[in-house]
Amino acid sequence: MKVRTLVVGPIATNCYIIYCEETGKALILDPGGEGNLILKAVEELNVEVEYIVNSHGHYDHIAANGELKEALNVPLLIHREDSEALVEPELNLSVLFGLHYRSPKADKLLEEGDELKVGKFKLKVLHTPGHTPGSICLLGEKEIFTGDTLFAGSVGRTDLPGGSFQKLAYSLKHRIAALPDWLKVYPGHGPATMLGYEKESNPYLRYF
Repeated sequence: MKVRTLVVGPIATNCYIIYCEETGKALILDPGGEGNLILKAVEELNVEVEYIVNSHGHYDHIAANGELKEALNVPLLIHREDSEALVEPELNLSVLFGLHYRSPKADKLLEEGDELKVGKFKLKVLHTPGHTPGSICLLGEKEIFTGDTLFAGSVGRTDLPGGSFQKLAYSLKHRIAALPDWLKVYPGHGPATMLGYEKESNPYLRYF
């Protein structure tokens, strides 16, 4: 599995092009803006995108959904519990940016345990509510894409609509902290990190 990281949108969201080098198949995770930049990277990598996936429904992670759907004509996936946020500006928080953004609706609603097959690799869907009701992580063999559930040294906010500190604490303790230390963490914002390091140094993981 290969990963191209693109920092996009109004608050520097990590958009990931995750691809199988052998087959050229790919998915795009969290196209948070600057669709032209994402499409240019797809062209440079010479990959065939099979899915667009949102880790959750906030505007800074979905802002280029429409542009990419139109250009690539591929399915859009999000967890069931965040699906309404795609089309409701109050829920996706685009109103905080002075906008009323409505993404295309999801073509498939994800659930805990679903697997996304892209080329010769699979990513498993982990439902990790807390930042939003439908926040997910994508777990690979050597890496985990954590959206706004876990960052290097921190975690996602829970004071926004739909957030829950109690649910985030449960997700971190029972879903994330239980995973192997050697997983590389690709978060929704900021630098990549290692899960073992976060278990030792991240005050939220240590506290929970």
